[in-house]
Amino acid sequence: MFSHVVVGTNDLKKAKRFYDAVLGSLGYGEGLIRDAGGYLYVADNSFFIVTGPLDGQAATHANGGTIGFTCRSTDQVDLWHAAGVANGGKSVEDPPGVRETPAVALYLAYLRDPDGNKLCALYRIRA
Repeated sequence: MFSHVVVGTNDLKKAKRFYDAVLGSLGYGEGLIRDAGGYLYVADNSFFIVTGPLDGQAATHANGGTIGFTCRSTDQVDLWHAAGVANGGKSVEDPPGVRETPAVALYLAYLRDPDGNKLCALYRIRA
């Protein structure tokens, strides 16, 4: 669905620790150092990038924005959430669990990364 997502950080060391843990729980390796600065995480057809803002200003989170990650099971959602909390993230919204929608039941967990970016792990429950 997307080619890449970029989130800004004010502390690359903290961000790398956090994203290595949460993205590692989804099966991605450690962030690769980018020539332009920051770290790159590679998926099949997309990239997730963590970097300091190119304009030299402080990084801020997107109020109302959420970045969602697809998971293969409810256990993987729980592992993602636990890895994030253990590595500087903050649990937000309701605890991990099932959310009913008109189309499908979802198992979700939400975190804020160390810079305040809102993230979600999502597993679509098969009927």
